[in-house]
This record gives sequence, structure tokens and C-alpha cells, in this order.
Amino acid sequence: MSEHDGDGVVIVGASIGGVMCAETLRAEGYEGPITVLGAETTTPYNRPPLSKQVLTGEWTGQEPTITDRERLASIGVDLLLGVEATSLDTARRVVTAGGREMAYDDVVIATGVRPRRLPAVARPAGVHELRTLDDAVALREEFAALIARGPARVVVVGSGVLGSELAAACRSLGADVALVGRTSSLRLGQVGDRLSSRLARLHAAAGVTLVAGADVAAIDGTARVEAVRLGSGATLPADLVVVAVGCLPAVEWLAGSGLHLADGVVCDSSGRAADGVWAVGDVAAWRDDATGVARRAEHQQGAIEQAQAVARLLATGSASPRPLPFFWSDLHGTRIQSYGDFAGGGRLVAVEGDPETDDRFVAESRAADGRVVGVVGWNHPRGFRLARARVGTRPDNSSVYPAADLVGAAKGSQS
Repeated sequence: MSEHDGDGVVIVGASIGGVMCAETLRAEGYEGPITVLGAETTTPYNRPPLSKQVLTGEWTGQEPTITDRERLASIGVDLLLGVEATSLDTARRVVTAGGREMAYDDVVIATGVRPRRLPAVARPAGVHELRTLDDAVALREEFAALIARGPARVVVVGSGVLGSELAAACRSLGADVALVGRTSSLRLGQVGDRLSSRLARLHAAAGVTLVAGADVAAIDGTARVEAVRLGSGATLPADLVVVAVGCLPAVEWLAGSGLHLADGVVCDSSGRAADGVWAVGDVAAWRDDATGVARRAEHQQGAIEQAQAVARLLATGSASPRPLPFFWSDLHGTRIQSYGDFAGGGRLVAVEGDPETDDRFVAESRAADGRVVGVVGWNHPRGFRLARARVGTRPDNSSVYPAADLVGAAKGSQS
């Protein structure tokens, strides 16, 4: 890129999206100043391992770290940690953070999300949420102390992806686990509840107790948690409670900025929220030009691909194809992966194996016109990798895999 005069790029958020944006800017030839602001004091790290390797103790040191100040400094990126952004003035092109104003040519919002809390519920000792590395370490240490004294009873509140991962991790370490959800089905990221019954059987086979369609009325205990009381009046004894009832985009600091805020920072299909303002990762709702709908893609790979796309556009002026949502999880030794857009509710079609009975399978979501809009793999990484190439195509049933319509299976998975 040619010589740069100006204030450069300020990236607000030092998780994977923010760091990847900074590194890609330099890799693509951007020569201007780059500053990354992180509200946490911890060196930037990956979040997905928090509910897996960090919680189980498999990782105890610096394994989740993705970069450090020295590495970023070596490519001319200034990393400021423990500095929280408090406002954005888009007219003056100024971010206020840590009590000082920082001018920018372009600002990239990568502030992620914050955990949603249970409303009006007491929080005695032993009640946790999981969002940061400090959260994960505190939860792991308390859980390890409980297990050392004997069987531990854990209640996980929330039946989304994080709730399932927490339940699986705690169960793998020998705890008695109850997984409580408000809905009657379990959800798997972009796949939604299409494989709910299969996921329920996976949890049950591992010994997790599923409590579906239940509201939490109270968490009982004075000095320490003793039980979770449900709206039905039933109680679940608990030595430890982990709340995973979803997340909210971290956009409070953007009040008064003039940006369109609706379940995140609303952007066009390139990640642009306003002149000189961009957003990536969990906080960003990118518009799909095909449907006109703006949605957040809440997974690490989505944050990486969005960050790379925005950085490439800023550095070179070249637009990238809109990244498609990608999701993966490991539950009870089973690798689950999905790629594509399942929001349209297309029919589920098996391309290898049977989603109702087989230990491993690959299935596609097909739109009404026959296009493959998404693929999901269950314990079948190779088949999933091959099937990804079919997204956006209109395959016939004789190509690549024998296809069988699983309308009945799809209906059963939503019950």
C-alpha cells in the first residue's frame, strides 16, 4: 500500500476478531497506524477452549493465548489492555477509551458479547457464568475442589451450545449434571433444533439429566448454593450452578453514536456500519443481500472470516465474498460441525449415514429450489469437509453421495 498519512485504524476489542483484523491489515499491506483496545487486562486469547480444555483442566497455562504485545508490536500494532471504550463520536471520528480521545480514519468494532443473567434471582456463592478466561479459571478451581471432596451435583441453566458444552465437560469429570432449558428442544448453533432429539439422546447416553421446558424461579442457598428451584415447584439439588442463558451484544458504549443497533451493530454485507465504521464478530449483524436480513454469526470462525474481509477491504479496496456461518463443538466425544445458513428452514437431506440411527453422518439443508444452503456433520469430519463444497449448488441425488429425504427425521428432531 502507498504511504499513509492520517490517524489510522482503531480496533475496539482484543479477542480473535480484533487481533485477526490487525494482523490481516498488515499482511495485506496497510501502512497506517493500528491500535487495538482490549477491556480485559489478560493477553488476547481464544474463547472456545474455555468451556472445553480450560474447564476440564486439560489446558492450565497459556494455551488459549493467540498473541501478545511483543508479537503485535513487531508488525507495528499498538495493543492497549485494560482500556475500555466508553463512547464513539462518528461525526468527529473519535473513540473515547480509558478517559482519553483517540482519533481514527476507520474504527472496527469487535467488542463481542456479554452473558445474559437470570432476572431477579439471588446469586449465592457457587453460581457462575462463563465468558472470560478469569471466569473459566474460577469455575475450574471451584469445581475441582468440589470433586476432590466427592461426587458433585452441577446444574447447568441454558440448553444452547454453551450449556451443552458445559454439561458435557462437567459430566466428563464425574459430576452428576442436570441441564435445564426453557424450551422443549436443544439447539445447536446455526442448525437450531433440527437435531434436537439426537442431541438429547447423546446427553442422556452420557448420563446428563435433561430438564426441558423449565423456568428457574430461584436459586436457593444462603452462604452457598444448595438447589435450583423451578417454576413448577420442583427443586434440583446443586453444589454448583452455571448459568448459560445466552448473550447480549456489547453495544452499551455505542449509545448516542448514531449507529443502527438492533441485536448488535447492523452492517451491510461488507461489515460497514457507517462511514469509517465497521463491525466484526459476535457484536456484528451483517446483512445478507439475498434476503435483506441482518444476523449475527456467533462463532469464532465467523469472527475470523469477517475480520479478514474487513481488513482486506480497508487495506486493498478489494471486497471478499460474504463469509458463511461455521460452527463446531465437541460433546461427549462427538464432533459436531455445521456450515452455511440454516435460518431459512430448508428440508434436511441425508448424504451419508442416517441422522436418526448412525453414529456418524452428513446431512444437507436444501432450499425450496434445490440449492444446498447448509451442511452438518456428526462425527464425520471428512464427509463434512467434502460436503461443504456443495453449499450453493443444486446437486441431483446421484452425485457424490446417495441422498435420502429425511423429512420424517427432521420432524422428529424438532419434537
